[in-house]
Amino acid sequence: MRITLAAVGRLKSGPMRALYDDYAGRLRRGPLGPLRLKEIEAPRGAGVQELKRREGALVLAAVPAGARLIALDEAGTSLTSREFAALLGRWRDEGVGEVAFAVGGAEGLDEAVHAAAAMTLSFGPLTWPHLLVRVLLAEQLYRAQSILTGHPYHRA
Repeated sequence: MRITLAAVGRLKSGPMRALYDDYAGRLRRGPLGPLRLKEIEAPRGAGVQELKRREGALVLAAVPAGARLIALDEAGTSLTSREFAALLGRWRDEGVGEVAFAVGGAEGLDEAVHAAAAMTLSFGPLTWPHLLVRVLLAEQLYRAQSILTGHPYHRA
């Protein structure tokens, strides 16, 4: 299974980038990796709705053809780490070859991305900074991989 993260904004060097790189690096060595990051930046100079529309179009363009798209949004479905791992494992076993996760910018994802998504996933009711969400996703993907392979990283 190949996994792509299409995310609005650029994660510059610093602690968040280091954490993302650490978890993404761990994924390279397992059945869910590598995690491909496609960072998107829409041209500024538009109102909020127009910026969201532009970002949404760029996110959709970054999603590989045929990928099962998952939108990340606080209003989505919350899963436990074991449920998330089971979902990815089921998709892998069903032959889903490509999964793409979409993370919006500060204003969230455009409705066109939600409409194209197979599901919307939430990391809980709290609002997370969009740059931190990619770190959380990378960690949860590594945790899911650990659960699926029986690695002791996840013991709960």
